[in-house]
Amino acid sequence: MNLLVRVSEAKNLPPMEASGFTNPYVKLELGRQAFRSKAVKKCLNPSWSEEFIFKVDDLKRKLVVSVLDEERCFNNDFVGQIRVPVAWVFEAKDQSLGTSWYTLHPKSNNARNKDCGEILLTIYLLQKNTPLDFPPTSDSAMLSRKYADSLHDSPSMSMSSSVASSPMRLEEEVPLKEAKVNAPTLAGRIAKYFNKNVEPTAISSIETSDVSEAESNDSLSLESKCVEPSSSVDFEELMRSLETREQSGEVPSCLPGGVVLDQLYAITPRELNSTIFSPDSSFFKSFADMQGSTDLQVKAWEFDNNGESLKRLVSYIKPPTKMIKALKATEEQTYLKAKGGTFVVLVVVSTLDAPYGKTFKIELLYCITPGLEQPSGEQSSQLVVSWRINFSQSTMMKSIIENGARQGIKENFDQYEKLLSCSVKPLDLKDISSEKDQLMASLQVEHHSEWTLAVQYFANFTVVSAIFTWLYLLTHLCMVMPSKVQGLEFVGLDLPDSVGEIIVSILLVLQGKQVLKLVSRFMQARAQKGSDHGIKGKGDGWLLTVALIEGSNLEAPNSTSPSSDPYVVFTCNGNRRTSSIKFRKSEPLWNEILEFDAMNEPPSRLDVEVFDFDGPFVEPSSLGHAEINFLKTSVSDLSDVWIPLQGKLSQACQSKIHLRIFLNSTKATNSFQEYIAKVEKEVGKKIRLRSPQTNSTFQKLFGLPPEEFLINDFSCYLRRKIPLQGRLFLSARAVGFHGDIFGQKSKFLFLWEDVEDIQRIPPTLSSMGSPVISVILKPGRGTDARHGARSLDAKGRLGFHFHSFVSLNVAHRTMLALWRAKTLPPKPKEEMIPEKESEANDVHASEDESVSETIQAAEEELEVHCDLIEDNDSDAKIHPTEETAPFLGVDDVNVSTVYSSILPLPISFCMELFGGSEIEERVMERAGCLNYSHSPWESYKADVDQRHLYYKLEKCIPLYKGEVASTQQKLRLSVKNGWLINELMNLQGLPLGDNFSLHLRYYIEDLPANYAACSVRVNLGVAWLKYTRNQKRITKNITSILKKRVKLVFSILEKEYIAKS
Repeated sequence: MNLLVRVSEAKNLPPMEASGFTNPYVKLELGRQAFRSKAVKKCLNPSWSEEFIFKVDDLKRKLVVSVLDEERCFNNDFVGQIRVPVAWVFEAKDQSLGTSWYTLHPKSNNARNKDCGEILLTIYLLQKNTPLDFPPTSDSAMLSRKYADSLHDSPSMSMSSSVASSPMRLEEEVPLKEAKVNAPTLAGRIAKYFNKNVEPTAISSIETSDVSEAESNDSLSLESKCVEPSSSVDFEELMRSLETREQSGEVPSCLPGGVVLDQLYAITPRELNSTIFSPDSSFFKSFADMQGSTDLQVKAWEFDNNGESLKRLVSYIKPPTKMIKALKATEEQTYLKAKGGTFVVLVVVSTLDAPYGKTFKIELLYCITPGLEQPSGEQSSQLVVSWRINFSQSTMMKSIIENGARQGIKENFDQYEKLLSCSVKPLDLKDISSEKDQLMASLQVEHHSEWTLAVQYFANFTVVSAIFTWLYLLTHLCMVMPSKVQGLEFVGLDLPDSVGEIIVSILLVLQGKQVLKLVSRFMQARAQKGSDHGIKGKGDGWLLTVALIEGSNLEAPNSTSPSSDPYVVFTCNGNRRTSSIKFRKSEPLWNEILEFDAMNEPPSRLDVEVFDFDGPFVEPSSLGHAEINFLKTSVSDLSDVWIPLQGKLSQACQSKIHLRIFLNSTKATNSFQEYIAKVEKEVGKKIRLRSPQTNSTFQKLFGLPPEEFLINDFSCYLRRKIPLQGRLFLSARAVGFHGDIFGQKSKFLFLWEDVEDIQRIPPTLSSMGSPVISVILKPGRGTDARHGARSLDAKGRLGFHFHSFVSLNVAHRTMLALWRAKTLPPKPKEEMIPEKESEANDVHASEDESVSETIQAAEEELEVHCDLIEDNDSDAKIHPTEETAPFLGVDDVNVSTVYSSILPLPISFCMELFGGSEIEERVMERAGCLNYSHSPWESYKADVDQRHLYYKLEKCIPLYKGEVASTQQKLRLSVKNGWLINELMNLQGLPLGDNFSLHLRYYIEDLPANYAACSVRVNLGVAWLKYTRNQKRITKNITSILKKRVKLVFSILEKEYIAKS
């Protein structure tokens, strides 16, 4: 027989610590068997609610229940104990002492503290092979894990527990094949031992009748097995009641173990929820039969925790496999959310009979959400099932258990999906358009004729008054006679004869100028029709689509203009998309779709700026700007959003624009692995991939989207007034820091795109003798992380200082690699192809056999040499041949020489301008290049190296500050000791900057050894990618500006050489 002891609670325990509290736990002993409960921290009235099973083989033994105080560093203190003989329980009515309070006693009568408190115990005797009715208790009728384990220890039984009509009644069911009618039971042997006068036949008859009755009950239970009758409350009524209760607004994210089922079904979410979880549905039973599970028992749905959650219990016996015997599984299903067509159910599966089953539980998350609308207009639903495994104890078999659970879950849900597809029709994404396509199809762009736009634009007081004045003037000319020639007039020249005529003439000129200005602006605006609208993004990767719907309260920046002419510029990862211009509208309606070319990594930020058009060569006025951070805002929330604009004017007018933004990946290959390989190449060390659980924790810590993955993390100190120890997290798009000192948590996050510079500072006393990695942000960036910054300089740049790394070099290289990966410019519009030197060698004159002894003679020779070149290629075009590829990817480009000189410095020092050294950075910075950055030279083809550049021009075109993204290729000359550098330059942030690209060619040749000098010649070509009427004017301006800039660069380089000498 078995002795069941339920330890419920205790009260009035004496304090055993100086704090006035106790950490009590209960220790139970019966012979050599011993158990202990969990410890309750700092409590004098603890509650345990635990059950323990002892095997009884001697009625003379005593049950010893002791309460002790748990100590970490010392021996546990004794609080009190009781002793209960097993014979008392056996002789009691129904072999049960019931639920009673027992007074705890000290170890000896001489103890100082004799008041040891009381403990609430429930003690029963359980006899095997016979049904037993238990008295009612305050706890749930389900047995604890320990009870289930002890029952399973008996090899002659297979137990299954169920709740009968009375929730406080437990029954043991005996399988028919295990019941032997003539086999004497343990209760019979004990009764025979104490009552020797009883005839064996009587006992046998009693046992036979009891067993036969049990067999009949078992047969009935097996015939009508499994599903209990549904609850008196209808399932739909429970759902409606649950929907009326307060619930969290967000749908839980998928569990870190992974998604095992993600499918669309042609059914509403409510119907799909009823199909899977309704008690009246036969789906669950069909799935159990398909898997071969037996003894299925499904309880009714009931509200728990004062009606806060809806739960039910499901138990079944899984069939045996080659590796594992048949085992019992219990599922606890709980509704986490049921509102607005969204149903979320958490299922916790326990398999205590499995190997190491006590150490883990498996969690499944069912998410049923509204799906895409079907072509017929009917609603669909999406079912996503994810899983994870929770370990309550550490075990060496953790990895084996995880792999086995992963494989088993995958196989089970393959069958689950097939069975569900038989009941509900699945949908294919190819047969149903995406949400983006549906929303885009609903957009209808306004189409207006040129005459309609002209009438809307010119219908203002200036134009009307000018027309009226000119009509008035023409009418006057028709009515008057020609005046006589007088004063300084002559035939054909009629001068004003009075002050009034002079004033009228001035007014007519001003009106004409204003009208011509309006006409010019209208023509230029019509030329910029938003050519980016409707153009599909190219390539595979992360595709960003922006639908510009409308604007609100976009007022003109000055009071003289009645309304603005707004247009919107979107910038992401250095790429720009521009909308069309809306004339004279403060409430414009665009309905335009702008797509960016595919990106290898998900973008971090989308910059939006609204301008007021005022002509092509006048700097436009900003009506407001906004920044959309994809790490802080969910992409699903951007599918239909109003974005408020920032700025003095926009905030005063409450300006905003209506956008629909979609971001999805179209790349078939694993871009994550490609990105890691690129970072490993920069760092020079293998990067250990983080587990999905670690990535999920990182995403939850900083509130990041699921596509953001952790690259590396380092333990370090954040240098502030008081150094803060924490952990630095580096991801593909952001840098995060988290510290927790004495419960005071501090964390911040900023983007790699906001970083202006990363420096390594030598160790100081304040950094505890450790080098410091200083991260400096761009002006005005990272305001959310301001509380973690060490300093704020005069330019408004935040500085963050990190030190005391375990591996400083690895951390520094990783940060530089991730920063450069995000800040390097995108690939140029055309791929550069190196050109062979055959053409250049034909054009260059051969070097004289004898060189004059003076530099003057060399200069005269170079002048003749350059004159010959200019005569040959000033109007020439570079044409591709079989051996020479097109000049920087363009088939036909006019080139001209913009710089030619002999520099009194060696060629090795001159090539420092292209070597990536400090000299290059210093020269380019003095020449007006801001935020100058470059990639290292890499081998592109045989004997050809390539690198990328990015910088901002402080002075490029008057009133503008442009950005330059260029690619350089370096090739050693075959005949002379020199170099050829080809450069493809793209200007961004300039009017019509997308219409052309610049091609520069640097010829750098060494002079004979007698002279420490080299010759430099620079050719320039402008390649037009789009037609515009101002090509000649822009070409002339660009040539003039670059001519001055190249001359400035080489003059600064010459000064650097003189200073160094």
